[in-house]
Amino acid sequence: MIRRTLLAVLSAGLLALTASLPAQAQDYVEGEHYDVISPAIRGSSDKIEVTEFFWYGCGHCYNFEPQLVQWKKGLADDVVVIGSPAMWNGLMEIHAKAFYTAEALDVLDKVHMPLFQAINIDRKRLATEDELADLFAANGVDREAFSKAFKSFGVGSQVRQAMARSKAARISGTPEVMVAGKYRVTTRKAGSQANMLKIASYLIEKERASASGA
Repeated sequence: MIRRTLLAVLSAGLLALTASLPAQAQDYVEGEHYDVISPAIRGSSDKIEVTEFFWYGCGHCYNFEPQLVQWKKGLADDVVVIGSPAMWNGLMEIHAKAFYTAEALDVLDKVHMPLFQAINIDRKRLATEDELADLFAANGVDREAFSKAFKSFGVGSQVRQAMARSKAARISGTPEVMVAGKYRVTTRKAGSQANMLKIASYLIEKERASASGA
């Protein structure tokens, strides 16, 4: 009787364990929760790259940003998060130039959220170089330095690269997230912005496991 009871307990425990493993592995399904990007997009780092496709004029991106910042704090050293402005009209291209200008001047931490807030809260279009120069100056950036970087070949080149990246990843909305140049996560398939980050974490682990296996 004791032996039979012990076997029953062990069998139940094993069944619970084996049932939990596939469930965890199948939490997120290709095509249902995320999409595979083919061909994969080569990154610029030897780390696992997580790319955030965004637009300063997107209210959903504005709401997503604080969540992304918090999520980034828990990432391991083998992961890097980069921003990539999405573009499908002239205004978005101007805002992309503002982003790369801020990066070139190493002032992104000063102007990133003010750019979001000016457009989404203060309802400014920031559609011209002068309007952007005013915002940068209000946040401690020299106007002449801003203008020089804004018109530079380097910034223009980065804007073109970002445009090509969005096209290759088939970005159709913002915010969207790409992991390792191989996987695209959208709010529509994830169901929420919080789930986007959970799926991104899952895909980071998937990429890490794949690299270890290789």
